[in-house]
Amino acid sequence: MAKSIWLLLAIAAWYDYEIWQMDVKTDFLNDLVESIYALKQASRSWNTRFDEVIWGYDFVKNDYDPCIYMKISGSSVAYLVFYVDDILLIDIKMLGDIKAWLSTQFSMKDMGDASYILGIKIYRDRSRRMLELT
Repeated sequence: MAKSIWLLLAIAAWYDYEIWQMDVKTDFLNDLVESIYALKQASRSWNTRFDEVIWGYDFVKNDYDPCIYMKISGSSVAYLVFYVDDILLIDIKMLGDIKAWLSTQFSMKDMGDASYILGIKIYRDRSRRMLELT
């Protein structure tokens, strides 16, 4: 998954896309875990639920990396990276609509411009279209 994220971040830097971070509030996930006997089943149920919801907004799951989704609308492309309860959105035109829609589907926390993903610090220099990951 890390290579896929790096590639998407490189695309975002090159095309000056927004890189936005959102988080599914854990109270929703805690309720899900408590209602299911085993943690492995809870994880699978959560992923299935997320897939069903995100497909309803015309996102398509990547065949190579099932944590990455893409939405095409006209000449616009948006990418969504999903890991447990963290969501990274990479887009420029549909970002506001996608964030609003996600917030109607799940209890979300808007984290703003992405600064960390999977423990990796993101430094961005938009004027030079560069990212540094540490």
